Amino acid sequence: MIDINNALQLIQQHCTTSTPIQTIALPHALGLVLAEDSVSVIDMPPFRQSAMDGYALCIGQNNSYRLIGEVKAGDNKNPSLKPGEAVRIFTGAAVPDTAETVIMQEKIVRDHNNIAIEGSVEKGLNIRPKGEQIQHGEIALKKGTTLKGTHIGYLAGLGITSVTVHIKPSIALVITGDELVPPGGSLTHGKIYESNGAMLTAVLTETGYQKVSAVWIKDDYEHTKTTLLNAIETHDVILVTGGISVGDYDFVGKALKTIEVEEIFYKVKQKPGKPLFFGKKNGKYIFALPGNPAAVLSCFYIYVYPLLKQLEGAYVTQLKRITMPITKDFVPKGDRPQFLKARILPNGVDILSGQSSASLRSFGTADALVFLPENTCQIPKGGLVSTIPIPS
Repeated sequence: MIDINNALQLIQQHCTTSTPIQTIALPHALGLVLAEDSVSVIDMPPFRQSAMDGYALCIGQNNSYRLIGEVKAGDNKNPSLKPGEAVRIFTGAAVPDTAETVIMQEKIVRDHNNIAIEGSVEKGLNIRPKGEQIQHGEIALKKGTTLKGTHIGYLAGLGITSVTVHIKPSIALVITGDELVPPGGSLTHGKIYESNGAMLTAVLTETGYQKVSAVWIKDDYEHTKTTLLNAIETHDVILVTGGISVGDYDFVGKALKTIEVEEIFYKVKQKPGKPLFFGKKNGKYIFALPGNPAAVLSCFYIYVYPLLKQLEGAYVTQLKRITMPITKDFVPKGDRPQFLKARILPNGVDILSGQSSASLRSFGTADALVFLPENTCQIPKGGLVSTIPIPS
């Protein structure tokens, strides 16, 4: 059994491959990771730009100016101003080369084609310099950036129409358990409804992974072995739920060994999710997760999600951790390090009730995991804890 930090380091060290890259149209790149730096092909703004509705001036001897024209956003005008002359100008419009400042309209008194300025006049007011945001040839976004909506808008504003990105990894879900019944089926004594497959498919989709296939198998050694071999041949990452413990009908570990999956680690000193397996074969990555749904989900966020991000070339792979006060006294159960379902509130983080590894009910309202180191004693209200927001 290894500790959590060692497990995370081993995953990072052994994830040596990355998904293929392709160039795609910018509007279709949301959520994908840049495989190359994206470089600006223009200055932004590409001209001196007015930041206000107002008047562009060539500064004269007094506060009275004569209007000689108008420049609105999109106009291809560059009127020549002499000292004491001005043009009406609007936000986003190109400031004439001979204008030295832009005075907002609220500080102007206008009388037909003459304006008077209230207050002093200073050079350079309300003008966005050419290339203020970025200059031609500068890196707009670095390789490894996961593209958000704001990134798409930023690149579009630079005239960029396509980007080179990593393809998302394909993921196989292998769900085990004779006790499982499909939702809607007849729930006879001793059976439970299957939820891990539906849950992981939904969570993967929610976090941007669309290439997901799921197969549900009975507790049978040969079937388990054949299914795992097929999944490894056809997918980048394989997630198995259940069957990894040491019971008489837990065949996953035996099957993985038989098909020569290299074991990187098995069992992590943590709660929930102690019987966690990570291995690899032929450049593919295999996680055998516990069977209890809440343990599955905790292990997914802490271990699987970072590997997926690393596979697609992201430069930020680990989930963010922030220090927050807890909203009420809390007494941990057990001495192992723990990941506890929690909710972030305005006054701190609330550790939820219902922390059983078999219970998903509290995960329904959780938006974070609170990490407690081993042998943590009672934590008083206001005590600071490491909080991990859940990605979506």
